[in-house]
Amino acid sequence: MNYIGIDLGGTNIAVGIINEKYDMLAKGSVPTGAERDGKEIIKDMADLCAKLVAEAGLTFDDIEYAGIAAPGSIDPENGVVVYANNLPFNNFAIADILKSYIPIKKVYLENDANAAALGEAVAGAARGVKHAVMITLGTGVGGGIIIDGKIYSGFNYKGGELGHIVIQHGGRPCSCGRLGCWEAYSSATGLINMTKEKIDECNKAGISTIMAGQAASDGKVSGKTAFAAMKLGDVHAKAVVDEYISYLACGLSNIINIFQPEVLVIGGGICNEKEYLTDPLNAIISGNTYGGSADKATALKIAELGNDAGIIGAAVLGL
Repeated sequence: MNYIGIDLGGTNIAVGIINEKYDMLAKGSVPTGAERDGKEIIKDMADLCAKLVAEAGLTFDDIEYAGIAAPGSIDPENGVVVYANNLPFNNFAIADILKSYIPIKKVYLENDANAAALGEAVAGAARGVKHAVMITLGTGVGGGIIIDGKIYSGFNYKGGELGHIVIQHGGRPCSCGRLGCWEAYSSATGLINMTKEKIDECNKAGISTIMAGQAASDGKVSGKTAFAAMKLGDVHAKAVVDEYISYLACGLSNIINIFQPEVLVIGGGICNEKEYLTDPLNAIISGNTYGGSADKATALKIAELGNDAGIIGAAVLGL
């Protein structure tokens, strides 16, 4: 059996041809061109699918179905993107449009964060378990919930927006309009904002920091700035990292207490910090999650599939 997995992003469309062992038979990407008409975007998606099917030595008769991981609010039953704020999709029948361009038997559609969680559950850090949650730390905080091996998204398909639980009443403004959302503190954006604030605070006090030099050298403040400066002994950078990790651990502890997953997967560029991130997180989480024996505790793991998580998750939507 062979399947097409499509990860549709605001910048790129990534497509992979996957077999039943989750082997990637062919993979490629093209720019999304999000400023264009939606049908033009799907035409490029279809052309890439056709190209990769041929590269894999297959025809569409060898493909069981295609799955699409897309951002925004999704209606998977009807294959419709209800709304995506970074793409020109508003009640957009993406599945039917793709089928009009290529001879595919069936097209499945799912939210991109949910699909990435499913990918990690079947072939990544959470493979072999029935209950898992994935958190992605990027521009925002994405969430995907797997219960009994299936995506959970609520009766209206809007569930799993874990970045929008409030961890600080009346706190920092979030892009969703609420105050104090976990996303405002624990996303890469949140870390960057904390780093900038600390650099400004130190500059006003006449304090020289490695962080400021790091940012000047890189030409910007990034999610790496505070961690890199901390590793070089900057105590002010360590204060930023400690604050960031405390907020991240707060939200992760909440997620564990609600779902008690076997595995909690975290992904995103910040996870490249590895033990500098996971060791302090585990120390805090162990004292803030609901009781029980240690052998039944949720395992915190770094995502393994990287950019392929969405492709693989999309490819297994019909299984």
